[in-house]
Amino acid sequence: MTKYVNAVITEEQKESSLPILEGTLGPHAVDIQNLYPRHNLLAFDPGFRSTASCKSAITFVDGDNGVLLYRGYPIEELAEHSNFEEVTYLLMHGELPKVDQYQEFIALLHRHNLLHEQVMSFYRGFRRDAHPMAVMVGVVGALSAFYHDVMDIQKQEDRMRAAIRLVAKMPMLAAASYTYSIGRPQRYPNNKFDFSSNFLQMMFGRPSEEYVVDPVLARAFDVILILHADHEQNASTSTVRLAASSGANPFACIAAGVASLWGPAHGGANEAVLKMLQEIGTVENIPKAIARAKDKNDSFRLMGFGHRVYKNFDPRSRVIQVQAKKVLEHLGIKDPLLDVALKLEEIALKDSYFIERKLYPNVDFYSGILLRAMGFPMNFFTAIFALARTAGWVSHWLELQHESHGIDRPRQLYVGSPLRHHPKKK
Repeated sequence: MTKYVNAVITEEQKESSLPILEGTLGPHAVDIQNLYPRHNLLAFDPGFRSTASCKSAITFVDGDNGVLLYRGYPIEELAEHSNFEEVTYLLMHGELPKVDQYQEFIALLHRHNLLHEQVMSFYRGFRRDAHPMAVMVGVVGALSAFYHDVMDIQKQEDRMRAAIRLVAKMPMLAAASYTYSIGRPQRYPNNKFDFSSNFLQMMFGRPSEEYVVDPVLARAFDVILILHADHEQNASTSTVRLAASSGANPFACIAAGVASLWGPAHGGANEAVLKMLQEIGTVENIPKAIARAKDKNDSFRLMGFGHRVYKNFDPRSRVIQVQAKKVLEHLGIKDPLLDVALKLEEIALKDSYFIERKLYPNVDFYSGILLRAMGFPMNFFTAIFALARTAGWVSHWLELQHESHGIDRPRQLYVGSPLRHHPKKK
């Protein structure tokens, strides 16, 4: 449904009607596509805080009420009742799979989960101490060279095959960036395992030994993947869509997303939370840490609180907190950082400073503790994020192929020098 609102263009002292577009949920959007061609005006919105860059039917975030929906389903319900493969199918196709659809989807993932042996040789070109995300940016991009000439993104069948390949190959690709760093041979996928168990065996299994899946850890990791699978038009997803609008190879588009995710303000946030908890150290140091966080002259910040979109509880944070407690109890681990996190959350939620600013714990607040308990090194946390988010990235890439507005090309408000001439010009 489209309504109209009257907007006054003050430069010309005339009124011009701009359409208001209504989505299924959330705020409406003023359609300003004709603002420049008709009135020679641009919209100025640094950080895109008030800009809808596209129409999308994949994910909905209501930051004021702490709601996250994948294709209409609450994230809490999906984390409780589905596995990552089902959620990936849902994001890509719009509906949860029926039994035969699910089996066919699993078969496709199994068919495409191996990396080309020549790709495996690429790892030897990196230093052993290279950051896993540096490796992933390079290797994901390199896949373009293997599937460029056998793919026509104008064809629906080829587009879907490319999306399946990316989701299927990412576990082995990510696991290899870890095993290479420690000098261990890379295990191959084992199709008797589900997606999460398969990744864990490639990550932690030894080629000379049979890997026994711990169902508690496998389920916890599956929940991690589900919670991170998509999150609307975040920085990395927007990067993927921007690259895809040019018609770029999908593997190159996802590599661009990996690079964007690498930033500490995006995918690296859970690592920053863990470092902060380590800096605080003990429960007794929390009051001092909170006082430092309130001090504008102190560079210390409480990581894991607040979110660019959520002005209420991040619905993922409660789910991840439960999983963290389950895993620590299951493994018999007494992690003092969990005690610090729980007490820090308790104190902060009663403090007027945090309440007034709506600084609630987000998903990163507990995910680092959970991943560390499962044995993942800290510098690998963002790689796991990339593994999960690939499901969302390919879904947005597929959705964008049906748009007709052409290449994304933002404008700017130019504030540089006006026209001037070279001093040697006569």
